[in-house]
Amino acid sequence: MIVGSVREVKAQEYRVGLTPDATRAYVRAGHTVLIEHNAGTGSGFSDELYSQAGAGIVSSANDVWAKSDMIVKVKEPLPTEYDLIRENQILFTYLHLAANHELLEILLEKKCIAIAYETIRDSNGELPLLKPMSEIAGRLSVQVGANCLETQSGGKGVLLSGIPGVPKAKVVIIGAGNVGLSACHIAVGMGANVTVLDVDLAKLARIDTLYGTSVQTLYSTASTIKQSVIGADLVIGTVLIPGKSAPKLIKRSYLKEMSAGSVFVDVAIDQGGCSETSRPTTHEDPTYIVDDIVHYCVANIPGAVPRTSTIGLNYATLRYGLAIASKGLLEAVRQTLGLGLGINCYKGKLVSQEVAESFDLPYATIESLYHET
Repeated sequence: MIVGSVREVKAQEYRVGLTPDATRAYVRAGHTVLIEHNAGTGSGFSDELYSQAGAGIVSSANDVWAKSDMIVKVKEPLPTEYDLIRENQILFTYLHLAANHELLEILLEKKCIAIAYETIRDSNGELPLLKPMSEIAGRLSVQVGANCLETQSGGKGVLLSGIPGVPKAKVVIIGAGNVGLSACHIAVGMGANVTVLDVDLAKLARIDTLYGTSVQTLYSTASTIKQSVIGADLVIGTVLIPGKSAPKLIKRSYLKEMSAGSVFVDVAIDQGGCSETSRPTTHEDPTYIVDDIVHYCVANIPGAVPRTSTIGLNYATLRYGLAIASKGLLEAVRQTLGLGLGINCYKGKLVSQEVAESFDLPYATIESLYHET
């Protein structure tokens, strides 16, 4: 198979779909790898490193798209890339289609095979290709939240840890999954007063076991969310329903009861956001203010640390990508548990049940793909 990777075109996105190490693994498995010129420089990987790994360096993204059977990316294609997608071409990347109906229509129209990192599951039902980015986003959410609380960033001028004799900042984390747990880890480490909410008691019990009295855990209801949010200095939204739009758990009315200069970081923004006031922002212009509350809603938070993110992402995606390239998609799905759940679109058919339910659309089952003539 010819496997290609291009430079990301999203604003301030410096991650890349393939590292030189991953490239070497594809080449050793007998595949051809094409890398767009300077695709990896933002993550610290030069063209020379890719050449040494066996890749062909291609001068333009158009040529990589035109020649590749499978494109391995990081972020979803943007409008400038839509015309480059080919029929039957495999697109292996983060898609988040439940928050992007336009892209869904394009992928179906192009009759490509779109495989989303964020909906592949492992034997434990976890999301192995989302996990490393969730861990990074969770850690960064506290870091950027602390920065936004500073006066020059529009915040109320509160230090997360406080000092002797001065209260710690109150950090509320909605969701105790990989993002929430990582955010909790950093917030506790920075000395904040931390509360975590979730509907999964097992996840809350895990946090209790790990952090004891350092963290307050609460069962998530409309009432506990409201009371926690309005008393917080920093709120971090991490809610995830795999493949579906994030529920709007934070109402605009809550903001009016929060103290001015408080901060909301919406890590769920790539799935539409978990607040009624959320809208995507970029690293170039990451914040905006609604009702005196600073909102940080960058849709590619891990892009701020592209080298760490790219390496972590490749460790997670490589075995799945190699399986697809070496065995063919449908055979790889037969032999690789959970891979089939990553197929969102297949040659003009919507396959993901979660995406279909988000837009009230019909969908085909993965099993039906094996009966095509």
